[in-house]
Amino acid sequence: MARVKGAMMTRKRRNKVLKMAKGYWGAKSKHFKMANQQVMKSLTYAYTGRRLKKRDFRRLWITRISAACKLNGVNYSTFMHGLKAAGVTIDRKMLSELAVNNESAFRQLVDMAKKATA
Repeated sequence: MARVKGAMMTRKRRNKVLKMAKGYWGAKSKHFKMANQQVMKSLTYAYTGRRLKKRDFRRLWITRISAACKLNGVNYSTFMHGLKAAGVTIDRKMLSELAVNNESAFRQLVDMAKKATA
């Protein structure tokens, strides 16, 4: 039985890693061993970053809603409790968009929340 050598697949795998490492500084973009380490680390950072992005945006939305609530004379937690009591199911992303772009609609929601808690 003839011996199967893996030169073609090995080269293909190495070239794939080197292509992903394009733009890295120094030997990290030229030498396979260092490029492979850096690509693995970069992919880990990318995975973590995708999860952190969700947290960061939620914090941004809450900050925007809170600022708009203060302008309308109510704090964030009371506003959110009032919306829940009133049966309004708008997510924080949409609430922050309303707070930034449509103050009159947000003011109506604040009034609705105030009535529900009073």
